[in-house]
Amino acid sequence: MIAENFNYDSPSTLAEAFQLLHDYGDDAKILAGGHSLIPMMKLRFAAPTHLIDINNIPGLAYIKEEDGYLKIGAMTREADLEESDLIKAKYHIFGDATKLIADPQVRNFGTIGGNIAHGDAANDHPAVMIALDATVVISGQDGQREVSINDFFYGFYTTAVQHGEILTEIKIPAATGHFGSAYYKAERKVGDYATAGVAAVVQIDGNGVCTKAGIGLTNVNPLPMRAERSEAVLVGSKLTEEDIALAAKYAAEDCNPSDDLRGDEDYKRHLVKVITKRMLNQAIARAKK
Repeated sequence: MIAENFNYDSPSTLAEAFQLLHDYGDDAKILAGGHSLIPMMKLRFAAPTHLIDINNIPGLAYIKEEDGYLKIGAMTREADLEESDLIKAKYHIFGDATKLIADPQVRNFGTIGGNIAHGDAANDHPAVMIALDATVVISGQDGQREVSINDFFYGFYTTAVQHGEILTEIKIPAATGHFGSAYYKAERKVGDYATAGVAAVVQIDGNGVCTKAGIGLTNVNPLPMRAERSEAVLVGSKLTEEDIALAAKYAAEDCNPSDDLRGDEDYKRHLVKVITKRMLNQAIARAKK
């Protein structure tokens, strides 16, 4: 299908973009990579009358460590994450996730900010951000505000980004010491949304005790989901096989998958249990290197 008619603007500064959002009101949508919004427009699930393309605004694409955080600009492409030496060296979870997102053509243009701001529990980065305990930086005409990823997702396709605002940066506590992370999703075919996905993060002290754990789940809950009971099992533990098995069991019990073409509820819970166990073991192995 073909999208309904719309007007197109391409501002060169954030200030111009904010003014356009103010002028056009609720009829305007921000266009980043476009790989979520444009398909919805072509299917007539979304029909904005104004598209504000922020691809020509400089300074929104970067990957850097600064002030104790990994900072990622919202317009950073998936391909940039895939090729970043910093990401390859310390944040393996992004390498795991980005290579599972669609295909190279999509990853060359899709942005991490768009993936998160879309507010879709089936996207891969929301679970990754939950596991990494990220903070989202949202900018508007009145300045910037920071929102914990735990408070970012409001509902189906709705987030903490309000009218007149743009997601501009993601901040993640910098990886230090024995830190490991991993992500995997089961999918029917390459490029499909997850049947079920799990992001896992662990931090281990010198005695082998887990001091921090993060587990995010993809597409098995109406909202991107933190497996809180699973995390609680791991923190303070020696990460034995029994601890990991119990955390995986809790993740499968606590998620809320629905029956659909990708599988029934029982199958998806089984996937969550299996993948959680595997990703925790992968994250632990990386933390110990």
